[in-house]
Amino acid sequence: MKIHIFGASGSGVTTLGQILSKQLALPYFDSDDFFWTKTEPPYLIKREPEVRNQLLKSQLESHDNWILGGSVLKWGEIELSPFDLAVFLYIPHEIRMERLKNREFGRYGSVIYEDKERNKQYTAFIEWASGYDDNSTDGRNLAAHESWIQTLSCPLLELRGDFSVAERVNVILTKLEELNDKATY
Repeated sequence: MKIHIFGASGSGVTTLGQILSKQLALPYFDSDDFFWTKTEPPYLIKREPEVRNQLLKSQLESHDNWILGGSVLKWGEIELSPFDLAVFLYIPHEIRMERLKNREFGRYGSVIYEDKERNKQYTAFIEWASGYDDNSTDGRNLAAHESWIQTLSCPLLELRGDFSVAERVNVILTKLEELNDKATY
């Protein structure tokens, strides 16, 4: 089973992917680990697309089954990967933004407010993430994801709303059972 989970930053993709990974005993790959070069603090230097894609392709090809979390929109052949199921997560803007702000503070602490450079990075990230819903962010935004959804040839599960992780897991497991039942006929 090849599962792709995607949505806006802060929609719960990584949390859901990691929990499903444990429950299904499938490796989980996060697109951020390929998109960004490891730095401290993280998320400062983007990888060259060719390098990023080759790294991800190599990892995916080394496993028969996996979960890929995060957007691979405009990643070329990677985004056309033969997913068995795609899961789109969407939560209301206000809830998502509050979660993002809390997550960033939880990860980095008060340095995101006190250090001038870190505050600049934090502010830019929050502004970028905020533009997802009204499509003012270039690249990854709601309109781009909804358009990309139309190109998918695999089954799609859209989870729109403020669901708990357990609720999301249950819906996905039910969908996987349905797909498995269809495959055995």
